[in-house]
Amino acid sequence: MHCSEVRTAISARVDGEELPPGVSEAVLDAHLQVCAGCRAWGERARSLKALAAGLGMGLGPGLGPGMSSGLGPGLL
Repeated sequence: MHCSEVRTAISARVDGEELPPGVSEAVLDAHLQVCAGCRAWGERARSLKALAAGLGMGLGPGLGPGMSSGLGPGLL
């Protein structure tokens, strides 16, 4: 599984959405165990969502390309 697919799944997980077709929780967790880059990306996504919630902004479903600038360069 490519990191871009994993990051889409991480975004869904962070937003409480259903994972993309073909991505199971087990596959996602297995990738996160071996990929430090995706683990860090997930932490930044969760932090950004928490920060936005703390500001009363909330990030709607689908934290994706439109919000990627807050996750750092070249991470999507």
